[in-house]
Amino acid sequence: MRSALLRNLQRFMAVLAALLVAGCGREPPPAPAAPPPPRPDVILIEPVLPERPPRPELPPLFRDIEKRTFQFFWDTTNEQNGLTPDRYPSRPFASIASIGYALTAYPIGIENGWVSRTQAVDRTLTTLRFLRDIPQGPQRTGKGAYKGFYYHFLDMQNGHRYDSWVELSSVDTALLLMGVLFAQAYYDGEDAREAEIRRLADQIYRRVDWTWLQVREPLVSMGWFPESGFIVHDWMGYNEAMLLYVLALGSPTHPVGPDAWTVWARTYNNDWGVYYGQEYLSFGPMFGHQYSHVWIDFRDIQDQYMRERGIDYFLNSRRAALAQREYAIANPMKWKDYGENVWGLTAGDGPQNTRQIYRGEEREFRHYSSRGAGLRENFDDGTVVPTAAIASIVFAPEVVIPATEEMHRRYGDYLYSSYGFLDSFNPSFDYDIPLKTGRLVPGRGWVASDYIGIDQGPILAMIANYRNEFVWTVMKNSPYIRTGLERAGFRGGWLTPEDEQAEPMQVDANAAAARALGMAESRAAAAEAQRQAAQRQDGAPAANRAQPPQ
Repeated sequence: MRSALLRNLQRFMAVLAALLVAGCGREPPPAPAAPPPPRPDVILIEPVLPERPPRPELPPLFRDIEKRTFQFFWDTTNEQNGLTPDRYPSRPFASIASIGYALTAYPIGIENGWVSRTQAVDRTLTTLRFLRDIPQGPQRTGKGAYKGFYYHFLDMQNGHRYDSWVELSSVDTALLLMGVLFAQAYYDGEDAREAEIRRLADQIYRRVDWTWLQVREPLVSMGWFPESGFIVHDWMGYNEAMLLYVLALGSPTHPVGPDAWTVWARTYNNDWGVYYGQEYLSFGPMFGHQYSHVWIDFRDIQDQYMRERGIDYFLNSRRAALAQREYAIANPMKWKDYGENVWGLTAGDGPQNTRQIYRGEEREFRHYSSRGAGLRENFDDGTVVPTAAIASIVFAPEVVIPATEEMHRRYGDYLYSSYGFLDSFNPSFDYDIPLKTGRLVPGRGWVASDYIGIDQGPILAMIANYRNEFVWTVMKNSPYIRTGLERAGFRGGWLTPEDEQAEPMQVDANAAAARALGMAESRAAAAEAQRQAAQRQDGAPAANRAQPPQ
């Protein structure tokens, strides 16, 4: 035992020595020496910002953003059936995820006095009754759901599957269900109509057969097509599907086993590392760090994976936001306007699928696409999506508030309109070609023409959570969410029974020691690679420099 510990200690010291050599150079420079090689775009360091975010006061702009964003859901939803469009003003079809965000928006409107409780109850009942009654079945047409899951996009009028390319979506059904369960928890009055909301929500949630999508147990498939069957990809790695597994574990009728979470978390291994000064569980687009947190307060609760790392998923999302901002400041691809207050990569609209010459080299641009900066899932074509920053306000308000204000000040005359921030903008794109969507603003680049529901929803809900933890507090009353978290192995924080004292966040000592050794090795290799890259690139144009080693 002692000899094994001694070997590990010797190995660690050797790695530490390698790190020092890599970071400082193999030989001290002679004096006087030639100028040192240019510094790489990124230096890997330990996080220096405080883990717990500060609490700056929100400026008046945020109240205006909230009101306008709420109105998006209230004004654009079909009053006859409660279906919310995927986007507006183009409004081609309803999105079941947008409906989940709309159901969450209505109580926020009540609390702020933008609609009455009676109005919101009416709209919520209309929505839930329609969802209950949507035709279900395996047929290719004429149905909107099957096995309790809903098609990703529905016809705005009849609620049927919109087209043959639309899948029965597990994660979008999960986003819908979060709104459904939020409504169930919020409308707690004795009024018969509020009681009906609770019954309908229960019925809709209970009939989802999660086990049906466990084609490759214990993971859950991304969905199903009536034409071709189950999607061959399962939800794995770290991404927005965290909420899907919580819902599937909490089901009182068709639950998945706890091993689903164990195996899901086991697929994180390729996603933990150091990126732009932050050590965290990475996912490139910010929506993966936001969606589950809209409804679930992950502060101070940990599963086994996070106990091994000494943080929680909330702090992990904070690090992701700070890393993405540092990426924009470094701006390795030299996009126009990127900086400390202009940042935000996530899924959103873009100008067009095309390749164009930018700063002397060919670059790829996309229309609607997932964009991100992280250890993996990276794509950046200069398109900034405001929700990536604004919906991160609970995680890093000290950098989100000034970024929101600056984007409003610099671009607001064409980016900020009736329902708040349009979906996205790209100051670098000024090519005179046919556009998929949006428009060119002379001298300012491209700007989207639509608002997108799944980008609007996190903006509204996260500002509400920042103000008074509203959505989180309501959702803590859902027994299904609590059950799902507990079956996933979460404990501590608000999950602690009232008669027990909450434990501070924990660290698994053995796992932490192994991780420290592994991270030391990776830092040593990264520092050495950066040093060599800097020497190779001595005199090379900044635009051609590589991103940090991953």
